[in-house]
Amino acid sequence: MRRTKAHRRQREEALPQLSKLPLLPRLISQTRSGAASWHPTTVTHVALAMGVGALLILTIEPIYAQGRRWIELVLWLCLAVFVWEWTVRLYYSRAKHGVVRYLASPGGIIDTVSALAVPIALAGGIATKSAWLFGAIWLLKLAPELSSLKLLRRVIAIEAGPLASVLAIFVLVLVVASTVVHVLERDEQPEVFGSVPATLWWAVATLTTTGYGDVVPHTPLGRLVAAAVMICGLFIFGLWTGILATGFAAENRRENFIKTWEYVSRVPFFSRLAPGAITDVTQMLRRLDLPPKVTVVRRGAAGDCMYFIAAGEVEVELQEKRIRLGEGAFFGELALLGDSIRTANVVTREVSTLLVLDLVDFRLLMARHPDLSQAIDAEARRRQAENQRGEAPNRDDWTTPGTSHDA
Repeated sequence: MRRTKAHRRQREEALPQLSKLPLLPRLISQTRSGAASWHPTTVTHVALAMGVGALLILTIEPIYAQGRRWIELVLWLCLAVFVWEWTVRLYYSRAKHGVVRYLASPGGIIDTVSALAVPIALAGGIATKSAWLFGAIWLLKLAPELSSLKLLRRVIAIEAGPLASVLAIFVLVLVVASTVVHVLERDEQPEVFGSVPATLWWAVATLTTTGYGDVVPHTPLGRLVAAAVMICGLFIFGLWTGILATGFAAENRRENFIKTWEYVSRVPFFSRLAPGAITDVTQMLRRLDLPPKVTVVRRGAAGDCMYFIAAGEVEVELQEKRIRLGEGAFFGELALLGDSIRTANVVTREVSTLLVLDLVDFRLLMARHPDLSQAIDAEARRRQAENQRGEAPNRDDWTTPGTSHDA
């Protein structure tokens, strides 16, 4: 996270200087900066979108015949972007990780293949249209950005044992079914079931419940075995699906717990709690990620939860003034202490992460941690008294972590 923030700060500091450059040098500089830091840029995404679109059009003969020059021009420009990225990363890898280590890494392999696959195919004498189809490899450049693929890799690594066990059952059923049906059908259909390897095609199609219908047993016993194989296929793929789904759910819960723990530890009221208490709080809070200018609370609406600001900033819109609350502050606590009608609008000013505590969970939490209950209750009563007296609180109080304003 620190590295990401540092990288973002460096890019923000470089923006004023880049904005003074002409368009083409600016794009080249941004692409070089992104490639050197191993982060994708807008140019990379545009090149991917245009390249894949051109590859699709490439296979439509009437359109390709009319606009061949333009289509190939787009493809060459996209290839130039990927070759440029690969070259820059090769240059900077000498000082960071080493060229060999970069080329052997998954990202390095993807960059290398993306840059060289099409030129090698063209140099090898492959037809132009067929050579450009190797550009489909460019889509692999999206793989490092997809968190779902990283999650899938972790799930497969964690659940490797159960997945391998189901795979062994799959292979066992596949071989046994092929052997049995070969014995039952070889005299009836020797051209299709004449050998066990030939029968494997039928077994795979049947076990996966695809059933193309191009190869079908004719004997009664053969059809009985086919029915059993179909039922086994449902069980096997159901097991695979259940293992992966359970693994995904467990990993998501683990990631959300870690992230929520980090956010909870930032809130001063919670940071003073013992680790066991923070665990209770983390399990009760819901994390809410919001973009700017989203209304979180509306004046006059009934409230049944309070909010803690883990990151970002919100603006409390009272009738006579506007107040900003930053990271560590909380609002809406009076809705949990008896006054359920919201008295102000609350709108996010930037990308914000809020931790939501519902009424039922609030009561459980307060029963387990009376000191936290007293702190929130005292702060809420103080704010309520100020509102009733019409006092204008100090602006610093609203932006100091740990302060609140009822909404």
